[in-house]
Amino acid sequence: MLIFSDIDGHHMDGGWWVVMAIGMVLFWALVIVGLVWLVRELAGRGGIGLKLRQDPLELLDRRLAEGTISPEDYSERREILRGSAPREDGDDRPA
Repeated sequence: MLIFSDIDGHHMDGGWWVVMAIGMVLFWALVIVGLVWLVRELAGRGGIGLKLRQDPLELLDRRLAEGTISPEDYSERREILRGSAPREDGDDRPA
């Protein structure tokens, strides 16, 4: 049987093994918490390799659904995004 001891031949007595065990548990808990945090951050920002930009028309649709813009603003902005907005000089042809 292998027995670990320090330089003076004493075994790990005095309760230091408890401190070391708690330290090991805390270390691995911090590693796991850090990994979970990292995964959640990446997932919350679209993740790696996923679509990072939202389509402007989808954003406009969502703003109308949320009520942050009026239906008139929605129609005007949608036409602008589609490139067929009426010109300010009165010409109705696309710009």
